[in-house]
Amino acid sequence: MTSTADPRGSLWRRWDPHIHAPGTALNDQFGANAWEPYLDAIEQAEPRIEVLGVTDYYSIDTYEVAIGYKAAGRLPDVGLVFPNVELRLPTATARDHPVNIHLLVSPEATDHVEQTRRFLRTLKFESNGESYACDRDDLIRLGKAHDTSITDDSAALRTGTNQFKVTVANLRDSFAKSAWAQDNILVAVAAGSNDGTSGVQAAGGSLEATRQEIERFAHVIFAGAPKQREFWLGDGALSREELASKLDGPKPCLHGSDAHSLAKVGKPDNDRYTWIKGDATFETLRQACLEPRERAVVATDPPSGALPHRVIKEIAVSGATWFGNGAIPLSPGLVAIIGARGSGKTALADLIAAGAGAASDDASEKTFLQRARPHIGGSSVALTWADGSSATTTLPPAVDPDAATGVQYLSQQFVERLCSAEGMTDELLTEIERVIFEAHGYEDRLGTSSFRELLDIRASHGRNLRAHANQAIASLSDQIEHERSARDQLPAITADQARLTKLLDEDKKARTALVVTGGEARSKRLEAVNAELGVRQGAVDIARRREQSLVELEAAIADMTARRLPALVADLQRAHAGAGLSSSDWQAFELKFSGDPADVVAKHLVELHKQIADLTGRPIPRPTSPASEWPPFIADGAGLGTEPLSTLKAESARLGQLIGLDGAKQKQLTALNDKITKNEAALAAANTAATNAAGAQARINVLAGNRKASYASLFDGFASEQAELTKMYEPLSTMLSSQRGTLGKLSFNVRRVVDVGAWAARGEDLMDLRTGTTFRGRGELLRVATDTLLNAWESGASADVADAMAAFRNDHDQHIIEQAKAPQSNATAFRAWANDVAAWLNSTDHISVSYGIQYDGVDIEQLSPGTRGIVLLLLYLAVDQTDDRPLIIDQPEENLDPKSIFVELVGRFVETRHRRQIIIVTHNANLVVNTDADQVIVASAGAHVPGGLPELTYLSGGLENPLVRDEVCEILEGGRPAFEERARRLRIRLMHR
Repeated sequence: MTSTADPRGSLWRRWDPHIHAPGTALNDQFGANAWEPYLDAIEQAEPRIEVLGVTDYYSIDTYEVAIGYKAAGRLPDVGLVFPNVELRLPTATARDHPVNIHLLVSPEATDHVEQTRRFLRTLKFESNGESYACDRDDLIRLGKAHDTSITDDSAALRTGTNQFKVTVANLRDSFAKSAWAQDNILVAVAAGSNDGTSGVQAAGGSLEATRQEIERFAHVIFAGAPKQREFWLGDGALSREELASKLDGPKPCLHGSDAHSLAKVGKPDNDRYTWIKGDATFETLRQACLEPRERAVVATDPPSGALPHRVIKEIAVSGATWFGNGAIPLSPGLVAIIGARGSGKTALADLIAAGAGAASDDASEKTFLQRARPHIGGSSVALTWADGSSATTTLPPAVDPDAATGVQYLSQQFVERLCSAEGMTDELLTEIERVIFEAHGYEDRLGTSSFRELLDIRASHGRNLRAHANQAIASLSDQIEHERSARDQLPAITADQARLTKLLDEDKKARTALVVTGGEARSKRLEAVNAELGVRQGAVDIARRREQSLVELEAAIADMTARRLPALVADLQRAHAGAGLSSSDWQAFELKFSGDPADVVAKHLVELHKQIADLTGRPIPRPTSPASEWPPFIADGAGLGTEPLSTLKAESARLGQLIGLDGAKQKQLTALNDKITKNEAALAAANTAATNAAGAQARINVLAGNRKASYASLFDGFASEQAELTKMYEPLSTMLSSQRGTLGKLSFNVRRVVDVGAWAARGEDLMDLRTGTTFRGRGELLRVATDTLLNAWESGASADVADAMAAFRNDHDQHIIEQAKAPQSNATAFRAWANDVAAWLNSTDHISVSYGIQYDGVDIEQLSPGTRGIVLLLLYLAVDQTDDRPLIIDQPEENLDPKSIFVELVGRFVETRHRRQIIIVTHNANLVVNTDADQVIVASAGAHVPGGLPELTYLSGGLENPLVRDEVCEILEGGRPAFEERARRLRIRLMHR
């Protein structure tokens, strides 16, 4: 199957719809023998003229001459020459010129010359009681009647032509009585101020109705000014709706050279050339009347679409007996592939995608290439791009998932996956993120290549806030549990204080009773020495513990200096590697102590060692002689407060011997001294612990406040991440806010998502749900959390969330403890359990920042597959403004109702084809007819071939091609009604074969 017209479909071609020729009835400035130079000027015109509307007043005589030259081989590049009969209305402009109106006649019928003359004869002009028809003889007769001095027929013809006026009523009546005219003539009216309807408007408001009647009657407006086109498209003083009600709708504006001399041939004022999209046929002009915005423009150059390197110019398949065409040219605009089931529609889309590196490697996808894999080996597909580049791919294609593709291919399976009823998929979210990322200017991407990378950088501040807050909460929770443990031990410490005090009293009495036998004075001295001995031993113990702490501090300082502080800087350097700081710059970040802590500790250790030495004294060897022969180690009556421990021990031993303590009693005395010393030290520690425990609650209050602030800081982090995400959506949000229809209902939503059920389940795992009352049984904790915490978690400010959690803990901490899985009697187990509870209460792993698309306030995952399909297609057609690769979509209408297709998608396809090539496989008439597809490719499959593929052939062309249009009407449901309804409003009859 091959097309009789341009297989590339509707392309922009230059028309000159209003050009006079040598011999024109009025104002002929061409001169003698002008036809050859006239034709030369047209053939040499730049840009090339492909359609001519040869114009004459009330006549087609010069048109007949022109087509005679065309038949003889002249004007080879001009595909169409049609008659333009210029008439004048009796209505005058402000400059006292009659308004010009034109009959643009289709030359498709072989008898169009005869039919045109017959129709013109139905136009009448009355003067001085005589009626004149619009033909050569009557025009001559009118000229001679108007000026009786004229005897020459040529002069009379010019005079009669100048006098003949036709009314709109006459035209309407003639059209109403001629089915041929209705099918083959389009009416154009001049819109200028000199001889057009703008001049009527300038003549005064009383002619407003007359002007509107003329303009309403016309199909085409002859005007070259951009403002006129804006007005007649409904973008000016009148809206499209007002234009429809007052002037019968939008109309195409065309402009010709209006040449009356050789100098003007093909040279309209200000290079305002007429460009009409379509074959060089009169049917294209009819299509322009139906689609004036998309089909006709007056400009120096025609509209341009995608860049050449982003336009597939041709697909060719070689080594394939099953591909009948060999090569198929493609339109740079909107290409619609249609055909019956099994005709090879999707096959062509798959082949184009494969040639651009976008074939799928998913064996589960029932694409043509997957199903035909056994039969396509040895063949290849080649794509030629509009910039002249080309590439060939061997079939079946090798798929590289990481390679950049030349097209974006939305296969039917791909769309179904993304629009499935199972909810938002990672694939759909990835596509949304890609579109959002591409909406950012290159300078705003911070050198990243994906949405996630950019988000990681921009959200790092909020995430770091959360990380630091979590660390602080963990530390504070541990401190609080430690303080609670200390507070809870106060009763036991108080009891221990009483026990130790009682023991000391008892032991001291026992020691006194043990030493009284040797004399009261000596016994009292021994008791004093022993008492001081206990004090000194306690002082030595305290010093030894301080020494141990200083040694540990010394080791910690060494570890921090050598490892921990450098590690912090290294972490900082890794986290901010993109800051671009040099090694010398990072040296400024080295963390150091403000002084020399090692030196401070060393000095204290030296002092402490001297203090311990002073307290203990030098060792005194025990004498071997009897105690009565020992000299006193401490003079009788001398003070004991400055004596070292060794001296006090020696003197205690001497006095014990002197008062007659035998070996057994001496051992008892030594044991009592040791016991008293130990208990006094224990009592001192208990007193310290009691003081610490008494102040624990105050410290708990401070720590709890700090933990509350850190918990609030977690949500400052969430808020920061949400704010950054909102900024990332801002370019698209701005664009969406000004859109109409479904696109205007789209919004990008950033919010906190809370899995309160997961949080409650984790808490229930820490509690004995068989006990207690508040959280007894599964589900109660979830109910309370939902009522008291969920709203704050989802949308509360940081202070609100912290207050809500504080209130929850204030109300329920004791209830949770009552249902503890660890008994309080087991301090170690209970504290471990309490730490787990604190970690759970302050956790935020059940909270995340979520982002996605909403349609009319509803999350996309909750939409029906059909609505989600519209959203997805709008994402590619209207939102994704930066991707200029060809877009291939296989059956975008699946799951969509006809109204949604017409209302939501048709206009978007029309708009998008101006910036990127679109190829759609469809069986929906709206997506072909109402989008006014630039090219229609009709697929057809031959007879079944056992063990092989049937021959696939493709017919291609534009909708102005009757052969293509008949196929559309035949194949697509509602195809013919779609054409007829579109034409009915503008009284345009489309030609059918």
